[in-house]
Amino acid sequence: MEKETLEVGMHLVLDGRSSDPEIIGDVDRIRKFLDEFPKYMGMTKVTPPYVFRYQGATPEESGISGIVIIAESHISIHTFPARRYVSVDIFSCKPFDVDEAVQGLVEYFRLVEFRRQVFDRGVEYPRDLFSSIPLVLEERLEMLGKMAHT
Repeated sequence: MEKETLEVGMHLVLDGRSSDPEIIGDVDRIRKFLDEFPKYMGMTKVTPPYVFRYQGATPEESGISGIVIIAESHISIHTFPARRYVSVDIFSCKPFDVDEAVQGLVEYFRLVEFRRQVFDRGVEYPRDLFSSIPLVLEERLEMLGKMAHT
C-alpha cells in the first residue's frame, strides 16, 4: 500500500566559516541573532533565546550554543570561534525563503564560505487521520502476530 504523504516542514542546515571570530564568539550577539532572526524570517518566537558558552578542554573545542523555540519549530546555532566555524539549523513547519535565510546568515555572521542543505521533514507521515487508519491497523496486526509467536 502506498502512503499519501505531506512534508511536516523544511529544515535548513548551514555550516560556515566566519571572517570574524569575535562575532561568533560573542554571547550577546548570538542571543541578539536568535532574538531577531525569527521576525526577519516571518516566524513567531515562542520562547526567549537560550544561549550558553561551553568551555572545552582546548580553545578549538570551546564555543557557544543557542536555541530559540518558534511556533513553527526552532532555530539553533553552535559556534566554535577558534575554528571560525558556525552551524545553524532552521526547522519550520511553514515554508520559508531559503535563499533569504542564507543571505541573512551570511551577512550577520560574515561568512566567507558555507555549505547549505535543505531537507523535507516528515515525508513519511500520512496527510490526514483517515489515511492513517490502514497504517495503524497494519502495525497492530503485526504486533499481534509477534505476540502470538512468543
